[in-house]
Amino acid sequence: MAERTDIYGLLAEFDAPEKVVVAAQRAYAEGYRRMDAYTPFPVEGLAEAIGFHRTRLPVIVLLGGLFGGALGYALLYYAEVIDYPLIVGGKPFHSWPTFIPIVFETTIFFAALSAVLGMLALNGLPMPYHPVFNVPRFALASRDRFFLLIEARDPKFDREATRHFLESLGADGVWEVEP
Repeated sequence: MAERTDIYGLLAEFDAPEKVVVAAQRAYAEGYRRMDAYTPFPVEGLAEAIGFHRTRLPVIVLLGGLFGGALGYALLYYAEVIDYPLIVGGKPFHSWPTFIPIVFETTIFFAALSAVLGMLALNGLPMPYHPVFNVPRFALASRDRFFLLIEARDPKFDREATRHFLESLGADGVWEVEP
């Protein structure tokens, strides 16, 4: 049963990437879902271990590209057919092959723009503050230590039970993260 706590979560420290992967797998198997891991380099299998399997970013990029292509085509159609119809080289006003370069460029531009904005939105960036920085040992996450955070918002979170669980995983230390 979830309890309302005055902490952000519990942060467990490990000294090897294999240990944090095993800890994350066990935590996921125990039913914890609101957790995150911090490592100095990418660790294979860690994303899957914490339950991060799919992302919506490819759909966002596809929709951005389609919107950009449609917008580019509509803009050219409006300019060439409606606003300023001009016969060039005997071609009809709506000569779609001449639209291809601009439509291609607007498709790529809007796909790239939606990829950047979608990535920022899905990652919750910019994030000028995160509670894990309140733990002094967390500075080692960029050097040689590996951390697993279980958030207090997790439905299964219980301060003492989660602490004992993290300690049973072989953590070198478990700290409360102040909000």
